[in-house]
Amino acid sequence: MKITRRTFGIRAMSLGVATAALSTPSILRAVGYPTRAVNYIIPFNPGGESDVTARFQQPFFERITGKSVVIQSKPGAGGATAWAQLNGFEPDGHTIMNTIVPHTVLQPAMKDVGYQTSDINNVFFFHYTPDAIVVKADSPYQSLQDLIDDATANPGRVTFGGSGTNTANHLATEIFADMTGARATYIPFKGSAPAMTAVLGGQIAAAMSYTTQGVKAGDQVRTLAVATAERVAALPDTPTFTELGFDHIGGAYRGVAVPAGTPQDIQQNLSDILLQINAEPEFQAQMTAAGYEVIDIPLGDVPAFIEERKAAYAPAIERLKSA
Repeated sequence: MKITRRTFGIRAMSLGVATAALSTPSILRAVGYPTRAVNYIIPFNPGGESDVTARFQQPFFERITGKSVVIQSKPGAGGATAWAQLNGFEPDGHTIMNTIVPHTVLQPAMKDVGYQTSDINNVFFFHYTPDAIVVKADSPYQSLQDLIDDATANPGRVTFGGSGTNTANHLATEIFADMTGARATYIPFKGSAPAMTAVLGGQIAAAMSYTTQGVKAGDQVRTLAVATAERVAALPDTPTFTELGFDHIGGAYRGVAVPAGTPQDIQQNLSDILLQINAEPEFQAQMTAAGYEVIDIPLGDVPAFIEERKAAYAPAIERLKSA
């Protein structure tokens, strides 16, 4: 299944989930949720993609529900510290947590991180940050093929920086090696921003990063390829992997989860609120300008989405285990 906003948005509408959500905000609160401020936990440091997009959501959530949203950072172990604590919170929908796939698939598959993928009760996925390979503006790599040629001729010499171990960037580096035959050395950093700093400082050859970092860095960098179905509006001169002959569309899929035991009607209400936020033209414009791809994966579609992603990642995960 191609993961696009249209695919999941139309499916949600056909189920009737979105109709009430997009009409009257009072219907969203028919089950009495939320009744007070909502604590929105981000498992990473402030300023990263998860934090930025939560703050994009915040004013819309507050306008729709009439309740405040408190954004709290709980960084550690590439998100694992917070995700392992998720089910210890009160299951009433007033503590919600940012989640990321493939992190929550890859981490427990690689080692004991205090949670299993099945422990994360996602209610909605609202965007993905497309994979992108970014180099310094004065890099000798003028194209993706230049980088592939060097990495193929000199296995392991080309260094890719990324956000942590057993994360989306780590997995994308393995996927890149598989689809091109070019082996780079992956160097984990504490976030996507520190990896980009290393690119700009010349400490690493490239970043296996996201479109958002390419947009943010502007003329200081050259983005060689992006993992989207069509070119990114904010990076119009950058080709997609597909254009270059590689079947790769994906990145870090961000969603919202609640503790296990949260009542089904509250989960559905929260999913509907997030769907309504995604439908806001102002929210879409913010996301697009920053390099994000908005998608609608509501509560009813989440299990199938997770299984699809697990199957897609399985070969690369097995290679990482044997590395």
